[in-house]
Amino acid sequence: MIQAESVISDQMAGAIRLLDDAPWTGGVDEAIEAALTPLDVAGLAVSLATPETGMEPVACSGEAARRFEDLQFTVGEGPGVDALRSGALVLVADLTEERAGCWPLLRGEVLGLRLRSVFCFPMTLGAIRIGVLSAIRPTASRLTWQQMDDALTLAAALTHWYLTRTASAIDRTGPLPLTQRLGHAEIHQATGMVSVQLGLSLAQALQALRAHAYGQSRPVTDLAHDIVTRRLRLPSTGDDTPPSVTDKD
Repeated sequence: MIQAESVISDQMAGAIRLLDDAPWTGGVDEAIEAALTPLDVAGLAVSLATPETGMEPVACSGEAARRFEDLQFTVGEGPGVDALRSGALVLVADLTEERAGCWPLLRGEVLGLRLRSVFCFPMTLGAIRIGVLSAIRPTASRLTWQQMDDALTLAAALTHWYLTRTASAIDRTGPLPLTQRLGHAEIHQATGMVSVQLGLSLAQALQALRAHAYGQSRPVTDLAHDIVTRRLRLPSTGDDTPPSVTDKD
């Protein structure tokens, strides 16, 4: 386990200790819940990289963080997506002041979440990028230097925790095969069903799923559940091209 250094706060050191010998279920949730206070944020979320979908939420400290991560997953863009792709910090003190072309789909929906600040820390080890730790605030603000040290240390601890629990992860330089451990199992099942029903590749089927969810202003997880339980079948587009996410009126 990564040991807490003197540069981080005592409260963050306590949060990181919760990861010691933590099981797959519950350990990370407890750690990020304890980290809310030293970071002075309204929510924390961990999303992991996957080959199939790019990035999926696996732990959230509250409803606001979960909704934000689900929104990024649905539209396929946002500060967390950029942090994972680039391996660099993405710190947004005020989402309303970002340039017009930056995350247009996300910005069109995020105001309803009462969210202003987002801070995304890539979880990396060398060439390995396993995910992103994201922190959110309802007000426009910046992290202090102490909070930055705390967040960076937490991201490093989470990276170590996930890597030591993933078989052969050290030998990989791309997304980790963690799909079987994620909470979005129904999305993968629904993607496979849409692929068969509409004759699309898995990538195209996922795009169609996301586009339909966005067009109906629904979480993609809810839509996937309806498809898996046979309550919904996506309509065919009449060709091999799934609808674009930007088709929403």
